[in-house]
Amino acid sequence: HCSCRLVFQMDTTPESFLDLFPLDAIVYLTPDSENVLEDVDPNKVYVLGGLVDESIHKQLTLRRAREQSLQTARLPIREYMVKAPNSRNYHSETLAINQVFDILSTYYETQSWPVALKAGVSSGKGYVLPEAAEQ
Repeated sequence: HCSCRLVFQMDTTPESFLDLFPLDAIVYLTPDSENVLEDVDPNKVYVLGGLVDESIHKQLTLRRAREQSLQTARLPIREYMVKAPNSRNYHSETLAINQVFDILSTYYETQSWPVALKAGVSSGKGYVLPEAAEQ
């Protein structure tokens, strides 16, 4: 069992990801996609569909991806987690970019969606792993 951590290098560029990578290698992650992300393929480029806005615009990231003819996927939150009862009856699959990144990197390290989702989906989103809901 390795206790090592992955190290990521990040480059910034004014160029669009559409100009840097072939369209068939790009997977645009959006909570509105009908496609479930089942595995992280190191040969794919995952675009985190982020919005710099306080309000949620349903389907906006999905529309943007479709306009660019990109593959889309969503994290498997519904497949591995359950809605937790809460006073506000609030449940959201929309996550911050850092949460999505944490989930993807944890999944890549562990190959376990439950471990990855537990690491990245805060209880404030209204979703928990099934065993947590039973407690």
